Amino acid sequence: MIRNHDFQHNGRILRSTLHIPEERGAIGLPTVVFVHGFSNNRMENRSFVLMSRMLEAAGIASVRFDLSGHGESDGDFFDVTITGEIAETRSVVRAVRSFDFVAPDRIGLVGMSMGGVVAGIVAAEEPGIRAVCLWSPAAVAPFEVGAGHLKGRDIAAEIGEKGYFDADSHRMSPAMVDDIANLDVYGRSCAYAGPVRIIHGDKDDIAPVSYARRYLAHYGGNAELEVVDGADHGWSTVPHRTRLHQSTLQFLRENLSPPHDGR
Repeated sequence: MIRNHDFQHNGRILRSTLHIPEERGAIGLPTVVFVHGFSNNRMENRSFVLMSRMLEAAGIASVRFDLSGHGESDGDFFDVTITGEIAETRSVVRAVRSFDFVAPDRIGLVGMSMGGVVAGIVAAEEPGIRAVCLWSPAAVAPFEVGAGHLKGRDIAAEIGEKGYFDADSHRMSPAMVDDIANLDVYGRSCAYAGPVRIIHGDKDDIAPVSYARRYLAHYGGNAELEVVDGADHGWSTVPHRTRLHQSTLQFLRENLSPPHDGR
């Protein structure tokens, strides 16, 4: 079953889509919250849609929501910050825990790119997250933006000229630039002690896999990195996306442990 739901956060509506398995009465279900990437939306180029359908078939519910300033949610992208996205995701997780179809102690997170960075931090700072899967986490962003460049362009020069940085037709504010540059990705993520699977392509030219490897040095042995040969940042071939989805499904089924499995 698929239905829409509006979350409320700081006076804004965050619009979402829920996928709820029906065969077990939709009570006490393990549930995954998806966090999309920078300037994307809750479909994540349909990858989140396909993953949600796979989870639903496996008896796992899911919630895909648009962060503010993205997709159908309220707000303007110019007002977006990563700090705000972390707060919004925590707010959504808390609301999801209260849904009658959700097992509140069996909530997992899946994040893509910058959404992976957000998901990793939320898992550490929002109690009770059972498992986390990070797709191509953009942990490079603070280092790149902190050095004053994004995609080979001078951020300060462009902001000085226009008042914003043009990020793929989105107005990225100076506040967003400062927020990313000062983000302690690894330090804020490493307190999470639950299972983490990071899935990253070795041909990712947006978020190099070396930055994904750094996560392993900060976690306490609870994280694993799966490097996929030939995969790019967006998982843009059928075999690579299939591998991503199958690995994610296996990880979440194993760690969210549906009640009927007896674990």
